[in-house]
Amino acid sequence: MDSLFTLRDFYGKLSLPTPENIGKDIGHFNVFNIAEYRTRLSKGEMRYDRRSYFKISLINGKNRAEYADKVIHVEDKALLFASPWIPYNYVPQDEDQSGYFCVFTENFLSKDKSGIILEKLPLFQPGGYPILNISEENYTELENLFKKIDRELSSDYPFKFDLIRAYVIELLHMGQKLHPVQPLENGKNAAIRITDMFVELLERQFPINTPAQRLLLKTANDFAERLAVHANHLNKVLKETTGSTTTAIIHARIFEEAKILLNNTDWNISEIAFSLGFEEVAHFSNFFKKHAQLSPLKFRSTVKV
Repeated sequence: MDSLFTLRDFYGKLSLPTPENIGKDIGHFNVFNIAEYRTRLSKGEMRYDRRSYFKISLINGKNRAEYADKVIHVEDKALLFASPWIPYNYVPQDEDQSGYFCVFTENFLSKDKSGIILEKLPLFQPGGYPILNISEENYTELENLFKKIDRELSSDYPFKFDLIRAYVIELLHMGQKLHPVQPLENGKNAAIRITDMFVELLERQFPINTPAQRLLLKTANDFAERLAVHANHLNKVLKETTGSTTTAIIHARIFEEAKILLNNTDWNISEIAFSLGFEEVAHFSNFFKKHAQLSPLKFRSTVKV
């Protein structure tokens, strides 16, 4: 199940107090030494979920990464990038684990003046390479950068977070430089890849587990922006590979989830409408009636008879 692992959950797992700046406009940042927190990090089983924060990890040790329905084995040194958009889990395979990791919110980095847009970086794109095996030389260089961040976070320098933002930007660029270049694809392979990534993005949003969970990608433009393609191109590709338009596929999946929620939960119609991304209950009712020829309430009363 794809739910959301929050920063409060994260600090709870480490048995640490929740920092006061979580949820504030200034954003949140922290860095950890893996060896120091290894026992707490391994306590209990981590869920395969989306996180509500970004995470960059420099890891030395054997691990198994479960990322976007893929399993990647790391035998030695690696750099891992995780975002709120893709569920993942990282499972240590031995006791000898070292390195650093930092966690931060998008608000924290948005204070930087570099103009970098995290969502646009290939490192965070569906189908990208979020886990990079690195050399001893790369590891030493990255470790020194993490040590700088760690020292600066403990300093009383009044502009330390501005400096830390610069270090995080450097981490992102170093990872981007190490990111493997994608081979050129012929038209057919590119269409299949785009279709696969679209389906992955769509299905990643389901199932809806709580009324507070809400679809973030609801329109053809939403998906096109995430996939870094034009909406018309995405529609053309999906028509070629599936026979349906982008909007038709999205609406069909939302309709299926709506039926599941009406049939298997006791949520009221407004809760279901909100979780499926509708601003108004009337919009949801019209959408559902168009697909089912029944209102949501009539459908629910019919299936529960």
